[in-house]
Amino acid sequence: MGPSAVRYANLRSRLERLQFTVHDMGNVQVPNPEEEVVEGQVRRLRAVAAVCEDIFTMAQRTMQEGDFGLYLGGDHSISIGTIAAAACAGPVGVVWVDAHADFNTPETSPSGNIHGMPLAALVGDGAPELVNIGFPGPKLQPENIVLIGTRDLDPPERQRLLHSGIRVYTMRHVDEMGMAAVAREALHHLSHLPRLHVSLDMDSLEPDNVRGVGTPVPGGLTYREGHLLMEILSDSGQVHSMDVVEVNPILDDGNRTAEMAVGLIASLLGQRIL
Repeated sequence: MGPSAVRYANLRSRLERLQFTVHDMGNVQVPNPEEEVVEGQVRRLRAVAAVCEDIFTMAQRTMQEGDFGLYLGGDHSISIGTIAAAACAGPVGVVWVDAHADFNTPETSPSGNIHGMPLAALVGDGAPELVNIGFPGPKLQPENIVLIGTRDLDPPERQRLLHSGIRVYTMRHVDEMGMAAVAREALHHLSHLPRLHVSLDMDSLEPDNVRGVGTPVPGGLTYREGHLLMEILSDSGQVHSMDVVEVNPILDDGNRTAEMAVGLIASLLGQRIL
């Protein structure tokens, strides 16, 4: 229901006011969660892998046509498909804005939820069904990934992340440096790459502002920090695609999370105060 909530929050009209022509390619079909079959260590592995393959196919078509790809979730597992498609066009950097690292593998995950594993799968770690979405093997080099807003890690995941080569800006970095410095340093780190993909998890924001997320963590980004980050990323001219995930209207208050998501999308796509 996340994509529908974001559409309902006037996404199309907001983008059209920014002079974009919007082509809505519709929803990827997803099996009902109540039909879940236990499949061992990784929950719903076959179903999620099939959905990510469909996402890859759709996203690859967008990339080939030279359009900006905007992908709505749902949970963060969709990024396995969207970033695999981005990687088909050549080297890509990823700015992963999230309270979590999503860097678990089946062996380290306490829950078995795939939405805690996509970044690991994209660098080639984890279940082969996920690692090989789109095409065999890793899609990203760890040094081409920047995490921003991180504040909730499982202990084994933390150890994996420390030795991964991924650049991480935790909430302490945001507090000490300020968002402008974090954003500009992140862009400098990725400046050798021709294209960037932004993967925005709405739980990166302070839960008091975004109640419609499945895994809220206190101490997140403020409304203005989120917008400033999107504005600075937009100024770079490097961003060619974006995910917006973890919008769950069942948990929300008046669709506020989806409305904030639309505002952040608009900032990344060029909306400015002046």
